[in-house]
Amino acid sequence: MTSAPTPAPTPLDLAGIGIGPFNLSLAALAHKLTGLRTAFYEQRPAFHWHPGLMIEGTTLQVPFLADLVTLADPTSPWTFLNYLKAHERLFPFYFAEQFHIRRAEYDAYCRWVSEQLPGLHFSHRIDAVRWNPHHALFELDYTRLTPDGQTPGPGRAHARNLVLGVGSAPYVPAPLRPLASAPDIPVIHSADYLDHRARLLAARHVTVIGSGQSGAEVFLDLLRHRPAGRERLHWLARTPAFAPMEYSKLGLEQFTPDYTRYFHALPETVRDQLLPRQWQLYKGIDQDTIAAIHEELYQRTLHGGWPDAVLTPGVTVHAATSTSDGRLELHLSHREQGNHDRLATDAVVLATGYRERPIDALLAALDPHIRRDHSRRPRIDEHHRLVLGPAITGSIYVQNAERHTHGVGTPDLGLAAWRSAVILNSLTGHTTPSHAEEPAARPGNPPTQHSLSTPQRRPGPRPGTPPFPLPTRTAFTSFGLRPRHGETPLPDQRDRRARTRT
Repeated sequence: MTSAPTPAPTPLDLAGIGIGPFNLSLAALAHKLTGLRTAFYEQRPAFHWHPGLMIEGTTLQVPFLADLVTLADPTSPWTFLNYLKAHERLFPFYFAEQFHIRRAEYDAYCRWVSEQLPGLHFSHRIDAVRWNPHHALFELDYTRLTPDGQTPGPGRAHARNLVLGVGSAPYVPAPLRPLASAPDIPVIHSADYLDHRARLLAARHVTVIGSGQSGAEVFLDLLRHRPAGRERLHWLARTPAFAPMEYSKLGLEQFTPDYTRYFHALPETVRDQLLPRQWQLYKGIDQDTIAAIHEELYQRTLHGGWPDAVLTPGVTVHAATSTSDGRLELHLSHREQGNHDRLATDAVVLATGYRERPIDALLAALDPHIRRDHSRRPRIDEHHRLVLGPAITGSIYVQNAERHTHGVGTPDLGLAAWRSAVILNSLTGHTTPSHAEEPAARPGNPPTQHSLSTPQRRPGPRPGTPPFPLPTRTAFTSFGLRPRHGETPLPDQRDRRARTRT
């Protein structure tokens, strides 16, 4: 007697793994699509955004309009302005005239959204992801976590599509990993700065490594709270200078959808060569922070003498050891001078940035289906979707894991809402065509639907108004010689087109 087939589970249309700002943005925009079944899972017990760097007075490096939703849907109930209205703070904000809000305020805003938005499951750790070919669904195995470390039991969710927003992890350079992993040695990443701040302020000598915004903020905070003339601080960086972040109006257009599309269309080798040259777009320092550091140093010269603070760019740390007297010794080289030296210090703060969390372990069961580039990185299409083999009919979208394909704007909060809208338009079968791709007429398609009630191949463009209409042009700069849809052709191109028509 043949047993009856197992009935198909009721699936989600979209399951999100990770609840950081980017997946929270996606969840907030998806909320109005009432026919779309979504759920998002996060192993932390609640939303927190870089808690170790909530140094008093620090601000976002993007305007408040770069909230979770505004640049895709300014009428959403989840805007930052609506958060202010809900807390009766609109008029104080209006009179404060602050375009760049405090980092702590952004964290509080995101937490407000996360506490009200349905479908968010904190304290849920995703352990494995598989594809079920019989039901054409992804299976997600998860473990529920409790504050006391107990695990009430495993669970399983099913979804037609996934979105990975697992974020980035603090990066520790190889020469410093042995010391950073030792529990009693004061080598800490800036992500944990506030947890160790008292210990660092009490240390006889502190070295900060890293020339970006985090390094500058940590150095400034230490400088402000150590006695004049006995600062005993070193600030080292590999970059050739402590340089300001690119913040000119046209320079910022490299954080637009126009530039993202341009970058994605470049050959892989060109993209790989271009990214390191763009370090000042995302590794520089806010000009106000640079000015505050200089002012603090200058104030300490008013009564004669110089502060005991050394700022040296162009330096590489090759090795680090713990000495017999309990101090740390850094082995340094200077790229331009070509010489070497050693620095004795009592504590090190690594402001060495973050790296995208690898997704290979999470997607190990799907690895044979993931298409990769020449460097074995996942290929990601223009809709932020992993390129998969034909056996997988669902889509896997990624957020902040595609710098190698989408460029420096990938981790930028200013593109969060736009990317979320691109993903949701793609998910519901409404993709924005590129300049070379016009939407094909497909008679017989139903009107716009926001529910994926039947399994389907990763959708292509279809007519109808997308849930989030996006602008065809977002920058005055034309990236490349061939204009994209919505751009003004160069004069010679206009002449050629006119001659062609006649």
